[in-house]
Amino acid sequence: MTRAIAKPAANKPSDDPTFFTKALDSVYAIVNSRFLRRRFVFYLVAAFAAITLNFLIPRLMPGDPVQLLFARFQGRLDPRAFEAIKAQFGFVEGPLLEQYLLYLRSIVTLDFGPSIMGFPIPVTQVIFNSLRWTLMLMGIASVMSYVIGTLLGVIAAWRRGNRIDTTLLPIASVLGAFPYFFIALLAVYVLGFQYDIFPTSHAYDTGISQDWSSPEYLWSVVYHMLLPLITIVITSLGGPLLGMRNNMIGVLSQDYIVMAEAKGLTERRIMLLYAARNAVLPSLTAFAMSFGFLVGGSILVEIVFSYPGMGYTLLLAINARDYPVMQGVFLMITAVVLLANFLVDVSYVLLDPRAR
Repeated sequence: MTRAIAKPAANKPSDDPTFFTKALDSVYAIVNSRFLRRRFVFYLVAAFAAITLNFLIPRLMPGDPVQLLFARFQGRLDPRAFEAIKAQFGFVEGPLLEQYLLYLRSIVTLDFGPSIMGFPIPVTQVIFNSLRWTLMLMGIASVMSYVIGTLLGVIAAWRRGNRIDTTLLPIASVLGAFPYFFIALLAVYVLGFQYDIFPTSHAYDTGISQDWSSPEYLWSVVYHMLLPLITIVITSLGGPLLGMRNNMIGVLSQDYIVMAEAKGLTERRIMLLYAARNAVLPSLTAFAMSFGFLVGGSILVEIVFSYPGMGYTLLLAINARDYPVMQGVFLMITAVVLLANFLVDVSYVLLDPRAR
């Protein structure tokens, strides 16, 4: 009597891992992570400390912005309007705690009052008008420099001692040693004045109207952005490249890399999924910290190219003692840096199970 051999049951579609179930597992890991809960409390405390310092520092600075505003108009303002203007800008008299509570209310409502240097334009409008230019320039430049530098660092570490490594390493070291504003001035002189390849100032051609649906205007924005973008990317490649190369060299000596090679896995899979995946974790923190540089803008680069970004606006606000704009810019920088670091912690939990 022969016994029938049972055939293995076919996998049901519900048994196969799908994108939806993987996403749910990721969300469950994030919500139930004690590491993330502790970090979230830490960021709340850091945000409270930053908000408090942002309230105290401008009030400890010398000079009165309202008096500077009166001096700018050279006696054309009625002195009796002095107190009314101070109240309009939020410089109320009274106990410090009362001023602090009014300041917290302005943060919640995003109502920072009018700008002193651009009166009566609201502070939020001044900030967001500058923010879009900074996000386009510094956002694209930061992502490009990080991605390109990280990939070059992975290749240099995987081929360490080879011609690729010996060529990239000194180039990255030399470029990282040069100040970015020096490269910007050199690029303006050579590519702007000498050969007249790129425009040297502003974010678009002032002779055309600002219409984002116009191809002419879009091309003008891209054309004016190319030179500062290239300058920032070139001078920012060194840090991610050298950092990723050092991290990769440390990871390549681990036992699980040797085990993956012994299994006969492909070189690309070992390099990207085993080595680079773990080596990139410390670099993510540095990339998150660069978001403060992104929002604040590169002040010197924006000055060199007369680019109307956040950094240039912050410089004008400091010179004009425009406390509302200064506080708004600093708060935005703080919020973006803390949010970026929290997202990096979330990526730690997703990429490294040990953080769960």
